[in-house]
Amino acid sequence: MLTVPVSVLDLSFVAQGQSTADALSATLDLARAADRLGCVRFWTAEHHNMGSVAATSPGVLIAALGAATTRIRVGSGGVMLPNHSPYVVAEQFAVLEALYPGRVDLGIGRAPGTDPLTAWALRRGLERDGVDDFAEHVQLIRAWLSPQGVQAGNGRELAVTPHATSYPEVWLLGSSDFSARLAGRLGLRYAYAGHFGELDPAAVVELYRRGFEPSAELAQPFASVCVSAITAPTDAEAQFLAGPARHRWLGLRQGRREPLVAPEEAARLLGPGAHRLAGVNHVGTPDAVASAINALVERAGADEIMIAGATYDVATRIDTLRSLTGAA
Repeated sequence: MLTVPVSVLDLSFVAQGQSTADALSATLDLARAADRLGCVRFWTAEHHNMGSVAATSPGVLIAALGAATTRIRVGSGGVMLPNHSPYVVAEQFAVLEALYPGRVDLGIGRAPGTDPLTAWALRRGLERDGVDDFAEHVQLIRAWLSPQGVQAGNGRELAVTPHATSYPEVWLLGSSDFSARLAGRLGLRYAYAGHFGELDPAAVVELYRRGFEPSAELAQPFASVCVSAITAPTDAEAQFLAGPARHRWLGLRQGRREPLVAPEEAARLLGPGAHRLAGVNHVGTPDAVASAINALVERAGADEIMIAGATYDVATRIDTLRSLTGAA
């Protein structure tokens, strides 16, 4: 059982033989399970033009997640800000907060979440990719979501929600130290993408905490670390179930973005050395995986852990969550 609160990141993975509708239905099943199991938050991500990922529109999917659950926080992990007008992002999440008061997280990233061609299609050009304006746009979103709005000149105020009674939690997330530094400087919550990031989570979180400046939203630093995990009653079974994620990881590095294959197919394609491939941070029995993640939490000083994972069957992810939360 994990020693800190547990949350979930889901990309709505599409498996071979499945449709986008099947993948999104599985995401809703996973969210309902996370809600029942006492998880703190359930995030969806933004990826584009990928055969294995159905999560393309966080705002739309979050609306469905909120309706399908009762108490868990729902949000983005994250909205890739360079792809969007900051004002539209603020409007969308203000509406979500009005629909599900006190339950909405706006996690913001600065990567495009896609390839250059698709980024061009999203932005209708690449003259300005938005990365250089990222800090300014984050600040604008915070102001637009606040009770004060933004003074736009000539006595005009620019806000996004008339008569709001609550406001989304704003997070910065990333796999480099840029967002850690910026989140600390702005006094925001920070989530490190440890499920694919190559930096030491402890070093990144320490960087964030060391540079933290209290804000109106947050008096003390708050850091989450995301890891991928798959558990099963035996290590051999867990390694078998991790095959699809490892095959996907290998495919991405070879320029392939096809749907997830079944565990049996992954075992055939990867051969006996599959367990040596990356693609999942923690694989094994519940006790072994929980012990490894708890050690990471203690070393990094994480306030919360977020569990991600690519599995062929959503039941595998639900069983993993159940084993790590200690729920019956």
